[in-house]
Amino acid sequence: MVSWKRKQAKEQLNIKEKNGVVWLSFPALEESGLVSHSFSTRIGGVSKGVFSSMNFSFTRGDEPEHVMENYRRMAEILGTAPEKMVLSYQTHTTHVRKVTEEDEGKGIVRPRDYQDVDGLITNVLGITLVTFYADCVPLYLLDPVHRAIGLSHSGWRGTVNRMGKKTLDAMRESYGTNPEDVIACIGPSICQDCFEVGGEVVEEFRKAFDESWHDRLFYQKDNEKYQLDLWLANEIIFAEAGVKQENIHTTDICTHCNPELLFSHRTTGNERGNLAAFLGLKEEK
Repeated sequence: MVSWKRKQAKEQLNIKEKNGVVWLSFPALEESGLVSHSFSTRIGGVSKGVFSSMNFSFTRGDEPEHVMENYRRMAEILGTAPEKMVLSYQTHTTHVRKVTEEDEGKGIVRPRDYQDVDGLITNVLGITLVTFYADCVPLYLLDPVHRAIGLSHSGWRGTVNRMGKKTLDAMRESYGTNPEDVIACIGPSICQDCFEVGGEVVEEFRKAFDESWHDRLFYQKDNEKYQLDLWLANEIIFAEAGVKQENIHTTDICTHCNPELLFSHRTTGNERGNLAAFLGLKEEK
């Protein structure tokens, strides 16, 4: 099997396998005992060709029955069912939806009656939130005090507009979440070494983040392009929103560094499937 490339000085994610399905997980979320979660890989599904093999998108041209089987396999890993999952409808916004029992199965076995939703929150036990990726940043949030969770998609647009803080704000408004209690995990996505952007993107980050961070957030190269650090940007956002530094956990795995194991838009463009992040509150036994 292809070996994983990891980034130094970052938290080591667990690489897990069961029944041929390979997924990634955060030790901090596992140790809480309150949630089931995963970040998918390309390994262990039934999709073919450019979608090979664990694609979770119904909208990229894959066979629907293959996508459904991939969901079934991941649901089994997580101890749930596709009918208990709720999917985002991502358009690079910072809109967050409060998920209730009435939303179960939306996007998989029932149509979604919402659009422009890049973040999901819930306090309903047994529901699994699902968001999608191919280089953008997944944000996992757990409030262990109020038993509430958030799962958000944060590309550069979401990050510069502080999707992490907006998800925390939605959890505070709905569930009374105090950021000081929250475990925040920044999931597998494109690293600074791989994320080249133009000056117009960097200008947005110059305006959005204090000047003291600029030297670490981005640097210019000889080709006048920049390398941008979305991981650090989200760490800053969480810290400024009140999450304790020891409760912020950042991936050591880059999607673009591992194209045979993870889908990466920067590697293959639109000829690909989608990875997915899954997060659900465990039902009480």
